[in-house]
Amino acid sequence: MKRLVKFAAALALCGTTVLAIGENATHVPGYTIHHNALTTDVLSPQVAKAYNIQRSKSRGMLNVSVIKDVPDHAGQPVKATVTATATNLSGQSREIPLREVQDGNAIYYIGDFRVANEETLNFDLEVTPEGSPGTYSAKLSQQFFSY
Repeated sequence: MKRLVKFAAALALCGTTVLAIGENATHVPGYTIHHNALTTDVLSPQVAKAYNIQRSKSRGMLNVSVIKDVPDHAGQPVKATVTATATNLSGQSREIPLREVQDGNAIYYIGDFRVANEETLNFDLEVTPEGSPGTYSAKLSQQFFSY
């Protein structure tokens, strides 16, 4: 969890663009699904290198983490099966391949993809936490600026 916080802090320190994006979360029974999307140019060179992400104004990155609710605690990161589809405003959709990243106790799923200037993508996530009998849906929408 500490390293996930470090990664989130690194994203937050990348600039005002990240602050304007904010982080989205979807609360489902027993879990919180954290999800955000941004252009990769806001990542520091060190973060991009560490996670093998190409920094570019025309590349987007989706970041998803699943936290099991734990009473009186910040929660416990859990592994999950996560799939993501992005649909633009013209109705064209594409799968976003996600890869699992484990860093200490932190577990998150990241995927990068091309974006056009002023493109809005609606993301549909399907999340099945390990050990959970259910699959949960989460949605987010993000407009990207690549100029």
